[in-house]
Amino acid sequence: MKTWFKKLGPLIGLVFVFSLFAALRWEKFTRPDNLEIMLLQTTVVGMAALGMTMVIISGGIDLSVGSVIALSTVTIALLLNQGVPPLLAALGGVLAGSLCGACIGTLITRLKLTPFIVTLGMWGALRGAAKGLAGEQMVVAPGTWLNNLLRTLDSGNRWMILPPGVWMLLVLALLVAGFLRYMRVGRHIFAIGSNEQTAHLCGVHVARTKVLVYILGSTFAGLAGVLQYSYLTVGDPTTATGAELDVIAAVIIGGASLAGGEGTVLGSLTGALIMTVVANGCTKMEFPNWVQEIVTGGIIVAAVALDRFRQRRS
Repeated sequence: MKTWFKKLGPLIGLVFVFSLFAALRWEKFTRPDNLEIMLLQTTVVGMAALGMTMVIISGGIDLSVGSVIALSTVTIALLLNQGVPPLLAALGGVLAGSLCGACIGTLITRLKLTPFIVTLGMWGALRGAAKGLAGEQMVVAPGTWLNNLLRTLDSGNRWMILPPGVWMLLVLALLVAGFLRYMRVGRHIFAIGSNEQTAHLCGVHVARTKVLVYILGSTFAGLAGVLQYSYLTVGDPTTATGAELDVIAAVIIGGASLAGGEGTVLGSLTGALIMTVVANGCTKMEFPNWVQEIVTGGIIVAAVALDRFRQRRS
């Protein structure tokens, strides 16, 4: 019973928050176009949360996510301006994220540095690199199909039901969930987060797995950068400031443990949706921004406190 409640807790929280705002502002909050907007607002954080889920399960943390997203948008815009096809430009933005993750993982494993310090340093370094590449200004690029990934559906493409970016998130979420559940490396990630020494004694190549985890984490941040570029339609070196906190909060609200060894893809996406619903609901209630920030901060603190309570009980 406790296990089921633990797994369904984030979903119960989402239903409660949604029902609360629906009851208070039914006509505005439950309109189909507003529901679509909430899905689109969740997509960027949700995509980055897929990678952060693996990082936190392994017992790590990554504070550079927002900077990777910004670097990815700038990379895509610069490549498009050089005449690179949109698909290759998007892959270039993702590759930039993957290289950042490889650097982070190598520093952590080779120099035995704590993830917090390494990723905090990379947070500043990558943000500076994005500004340097962009010349400290937004990079305007020609319009392509990349700009349509996060656009609301019009009458001509309602058959898709959901915007392309949302479908992209759902498909990748299923792949990550399967990877963590059925692949040997996925189980190794849980083992490292639960007890790194025991995992090493059981034959798990801890260093190599950690590097892979940070590569995957930053790769998904790069994919989030592709979606962010679609939303902005420009390369912006200042975008996604503070996004790392939203991403980490989504994973923790979704039931992952900062101590490692726990977390699910469904929980992380649910956590991202909870944050979006709260922000959107507060807007529909015409609350000022500072009230939204207080409410979101309170939810994050409550989620971490619940995580600590669970650890003490176990």
